Amino acid sequence: MPPPSPTELAHKASLFLELHQGLRILALANVWDVASARIVEHAGFPAIATSSAAIAHSLGYPDGQRISRAEMLAVVKRIASKVSVPVSADLEAGYGEPGEMAATARALIEAGAVGLNLEDSLEEADLISIEQHAAKVRRIRETGEALGVHVVINARSDVYLAQVGEPASRFDHAVERLNAYRAAGADSLFVPGVYDAETIGKLVRAVNGPLNVLAGPITPPLAELERLGVRRVSFGSWPARAALGLFANFVRELHENGTFTTLGDWALPYGELNRLVS
Repeated sequence: MPPPSPTELAHKASLFLELHQGLRILALANVWDVASARIVEHAGFPAIATSSAAIAHSLGYPDGQRISRAEMLAVVKRIASKVSVPVSADLEAGYGEPGEMAATARALIEAGAVGLNLEDSLEEADLISIEQHAAKVRRIRETGEALGVHVVINARSDVYLAQVGEPASRFDHAVERLNAYRAAGADSLFVPGVYDAETIGKLVRAVNGPLNVLAGPITPPLAELERLGVRRVSFGSWPARAALGLFANFVRELHENGTFTTLGDWALPYGELNRLVS
């Protein structure tokens, strides 16, 4: 598939933005390589999002901006070149200070992606200032617009995920951050670490833009999230970890028993996978 033209990228960005504004929730089954991306596209999903942790793990890095921007975007580029739907890249905290976000935005667009996740944490419980993250959002917005692409910015706050501050303070803190990022130009507002319907519903009403939540084992189903007003749901590294969990079970069974029944029900047919990536 040839590299997309600026006009094609602008069109994909517009399509991706529209998916956040309809009545139906946008579900993103996060991917980590071409094969997983093609599986998602083949299933009929209208957009694809990557998982930074899953890509980092697949290349031998722990999560948390240990992988370089170039290595991350090299994988994103391979994915975007093999699918026809819009691709959003999880770029952690953007790989640099606010002044370096222009380079990140240019590299994102050159890779063929039209959206990104941008988180406000650098280490496990270390959030950068609201002003710093808002400046990053503004710089990415300005750079994308100068290149003719409205990059769909999913601004993420890790107040809940990193358990910053006292539990009673987290709601107001998260809302303050998310609304500041929206004012700076973010299109979608991402708050991972929240799983109960009551808090999710309150966040929908308190933030000034489409809300993205991260699914976990106790997250309400899509129909309930949609009823609450959530516009986007992500799965992060969970799908990749589940795939590796299956592989780990197979390896354990093979080593301990000399059998391999774990593979029987789940392996994709060889020919089907070949066709998917062709």
